[in-house]
Amino acid sequence: MPKRFVVAASDFPDLPRFPVGFELAEALTVASQQLHEAPTPQGTLRTAARLAVHIMPGAEHAGVSEIERGNKLRSLVWTDEVVRSAEARHGGREQHGHWDQLWHSPVARITDSEAEDGWDVLSALGLRSALSLRLRSDRRRLTVLTAYARKPGVFDEAATRVGRLFTAHVSLALDSVTVREQLTEAMHTRDLIGQATGILMERQGIDAAAAFESLVRASQRENVKLRDIARRIVDTHNTS
Repeated sequence: MPKRFVVAASDFPDLPRFPVGFELAEALTVASQQLHEAPTPQGTLRTAARLAVHIMPGAEHAGVSEIERGNKLRSLVWTDEVVRSAEARHGGREQHGHWDQLWHSPVARITDSEAEDGWDVLSALGLRSALSLRLRSDRRRLTVLTAYARKPGVFDEAATRVGRLFTAHVSLALDSVTVREQLTEAMHTRDLIGQATGILMERQGIDAAAAFESLVRASQRENVKLRDIARRIVDTHNTS
């Protein structure tokens, strides 16, 4: 379960709020640096939500959600509980064109929750405007950043353009940290398999090829990933 966090202006002292003109380029540069400093994909998403309320004109709250086919929505990170409450109420219990639109378009907007059908939840929480921007997509799910405001009509075309520039930086940072995490995992897996192979060579008096084949056969026989078989052997060896 993602942890709650609260946005404070002091979190990002280098960022001008609601930047315009050359300030936008400067703000996006600072934001990009902070996004790329996050060590994990989850950390990148937390940073993105917190930055959104500084970068995107009119944004007061923000969150990142995952939407599966059928419009089942799951909140990943949020700036405060009002976002979590709003998205939890629309978390898969009903279809809605706003979320469906994001499968076909990178942007979906709510101009006024009190005037548009189906958004009683938002208006009850005092949220009148929303701007959803797609970060990632595949055949099964979307990752979406949504900014919220308490006034209607906040997210106009200019705010949407800023939002799309910002989410382009978020997507690049997310791809980068995901690749780093995958490479780290691959290196860890390689080292783990190497250790397990060495242990089997010593125990059974066999060469490296035979030891690796033994790992593969065990993986297939037990229908368990090779790295998990290797981890089990290494852990047993270290505790014996």
